[in-house]
Amino acid sequence: MNNQPRRMGYGAWVALVASSVLVLAGCGGGGDKKPDGGASKSSSSHAAGSTGGSAPASASPTQILAQIKGEKNVEVSIYSAARDSGGFVTIQGAVTNNGTDVFDATNWVGQETAVSQSGASVAGAVLVDQAGKKRYYVLRDTDGKCLCTMKLLSIQPKETRPIFAQFPAPPAGTTSVEFQLPTMPPAKIQISEG
Repeated sequence: MNNQPRRMGYGAWVALVASSVLVLAGCGGGGDKKPDGGASKSSSSHAAGSTGGSAPASASPTQILAQIKGEKNVEVSIYSAARDSGGFVTIQGAVTNNGTDVFDATNWVGQETAVSQSGASVAGAVLVDQAGKKRYYVLRDTDGKCLCTMKLLSIQPKETRPIFAQFPAPPAGTTSVEFQLPTMPPAKIQISEG
């Protein structure tokens, strides 16, 4: 009987190391990862405006501040309009295609050439403070893209997608504004403190 330890072949050694790496990688808690729902700031990159990206977490769809019905049976629901301490107002909601045709939000980018590169998005949205006689446009990142939901293409019939848009905040005393989106009727919404 031979009591000397066996030597491991090169192939077995490589397999052992590879499986150890996989086990250790699988144990990583992901503690450094930030959830996709983290709030975006004006200094965010254009990823904040992508379909998921760094968009704020969705507000509860049980609370509806306003519903806007537009052409082709497209409906926009606004769930929240929250003012944060950084001087911004973030609108969160959803777009639902209640029609029979695929919907692209190409007309919602608005007429402003500076945000035209945002493509099919809610970049053309505006908050209007009628009492203060001011309009607030969607904020942009350093690349000129909107801090809002982009890539609103091929929305299928009966499909609902979350949307958000971030604006400069009106004065603290202003709690009621009008939300306007190109091709859609305006809607009055209340701003809450975030």
